[in-house]
Amino acid sequence: MPPAIEVTDLRKSYGDVEAVRGLSFAVERGEVFGLLGPNGAGKTTTIRMLVGLARPDRGRVEIGGFDLHRDFAKAMSRVGCIVESTDLYPYLTGRENLLHFARMLPDGAESRIPELAGLVSLGERLDDRVSTYSLGMRQRLGVAQALLGAPDLLILDEPANGLDPAGIREIRHLVRHLASDRKIAVFVSSHLLSEVEQMCDRVAIIHRGRTLATGPVRELLESRGAER
Repeated sequence: MPPAIEVTDLRKSYGDVEAVRGLSFAVERGEVFGLLGPNGAGKTTTIRMLVGLARPDRGRVEIGGFDLHRDFAKAMSRVGCIVESTDLYPYLTGRENLLHFARMLPDGAESRIPELAGLVSLGERLDDRVSTYSLGMRQRLGVAQALLGAPDLLILDEPANGLDPAGIREIRHLVRHLASDRKIAVFVSSHLLSEVEQMCDRVAIIHRGRTLATGPVRELLESRGAER
């Protein structure tokens, strides 16, 4: 069985600026993989290339064995994502938001709404307007939206950004549950070392678009400590 996603020598430049320089990694089902780096390191550019919002200058992205650019529809049918921010309508209820997005997907997505609402702990607030939700609740609703199509791969861009400690814990526990219990591959970008340490199985550390290290979180932290 191919990895949920495999990236080979991904590169992207904007003029003379190399935003991503030779990034390679693979994420297996049931694994949480983190892309760790400061703001401006190339994390969001990478994610935009992974979901077809930006075309790489060079390199290859395969999702579930399908080349993203040759078999775009088949590849993206296996992906759920939140890029930069959750795409929600604040004047609609949580349920209405999910219904809106479910109608764009193949049959069966709408029937998953009650289950997903429970999964993200929003069952009791599903019929409230999203404008009344906290940031953490909106983020969890965004995850439910990304899961409507029953993806094998979930891509989250800075999911803990702006959340209070309780919201961060909720997202962390949700991500770990999706990977360990539902065997979904989760790709997470973050600038927070503490969150990557607690959430991820493996991590790639990038700076100015270049990969500095890739490996299990524990091994990288131990080697980092030994270098001090």
